[in-house]
Amino acid sequence: MHIVNPALAETLLATYGYAAIFALVMLESAGIPLPGEMILVSASIYASTRRGLDIRFVIGAAAAGAIFGDNIGFWVGRTFGQRLLTRWGYLIGLNERKLKLGQYLFMQHGGKIVFFGRFVALLRALAAILAGVNRLSPLRFFMLNAVGGIVWASVFGLGGYLLGEGVHRIAAPIGWAALALALVAGFILWRFFKSHEEQLFADAEAAVSKASQQRS
Repeated sequence: MHIVNPALAETLLATYGYAAIFALVMLESAGIPLPGEMILVSASIYASTRRGLDIRFVIGAAAAGAIFGDNIGFWVGRTFGQRLLTRWGYLIGLNERKLKLGQYLFMQHGGKIVFFGRFVALLRALAAILAGVNRLSPLRFFMLNAVGGIVWASVFGLGGYLLGEGVHRIAAPIGWAALALALVAGFILWRFFKSHEEQLFADAEAAVSKASQQRS
């Protein structure tokens, strides 16, 4: 169930307009599980059926909210995440070797996670924080995040504008289908990891140590 249902979304849009789009998308992108995608689609439909919202500004507000919120999540993860995981990670089975492995995987595939995570339900609210925790390059994150936010806002914004109410029946299944595919991919990666565990840990140790030496 969404925290913001369609009727409430319409009220928020009628009252606060672009500010509501920006705020909800920003908060979701920063890590709070709010339906940013739903407010974007609702705003796009609203722009196509009523006067008062311009689809160009709808997309702009959503893209700006996505970029700004993701950067908040990234810097929260980068500033506090590593410290918290180092101190308390053992409670969820994370030790130093596994934390280094996470950094290594983000070195290799962090760009894909940041870009495509924008289109995956639930991961949309976590990708930026994970990127910060795993020390993805700030410049690389900013560029990929900006491109992902603009593409996401344009795809779902124009989809809602052109398809109207019918897009609600498409957007949610696409998001959950992407999540299902991500879970399947995660299971395959987990099986790969278990069969190559020691080699991956050794590669991660070497890569993280080399990166640390280059920064110092």
